[in-house]
Amino acid sequence: MNGGPQSVLVLGGAKSGKSAYAQALAQSWGGRLVYVATGQAGDEEMAQRIARHQARRGPAWQTLEEPLALEQALRGADGPGAVLLVDCLTLWLSNLMLASGLDDAALQERFAALCGQLPSLKARTILVANEVGLGIVPENALARRFRDQAGSLNQQLAVACDRVVLITAGLPLALKGPLPLLS
Repeated sequence: MNGGPQSVLVLGGAKSGKSAYAQALAQSWGGRLVYVATGQAGDEEMAQRIARHQARRGPAWQTLEEPLALEQALRGADGPGAVLLVDCLTLWLSNLMLASGLDDAALQERFAALCGQLPSLKARTILVANEVGLGIVPENALARRFRDQAGSLNQQLAVACDRVVLITAGLPLALKGPLPLLS
């Protein structure tokens, strides 16, 4: 296990610093760095966000773009000495709901499959997700469904992962296990 956690869930709000923390953690672990991107450039603003993330990572990273088949992407990139960084699960959920049109039961099956897969991975894995349930109750049914499913996904991942870290204002707070050390 390379002396540390095998899986870490990094949660936080928008622009909290969760992606930067996750990237720094992955780089501190060393090994073959694989960034599994779930976002899609559906408009110019999102394309710019993706470009900023790519520039911040630099050439040391292999990037896999997989908006839907996350479980298969992880299996394909898995291997001893690899570090897999999935950013982000909230976009993956959005893709499953909107692009694939999965109902709640099918979403729960996908969540269970992802969580069940984590212990069998040989790579160390960092999963990034937004904590979306801290604000007001959304006014429409789709937004409420999304919030509820994101909360369910995060809870299931928190159980499945060795460590859980909450990032607020760029500061990490250990929710499960000690903070993973950045070398």
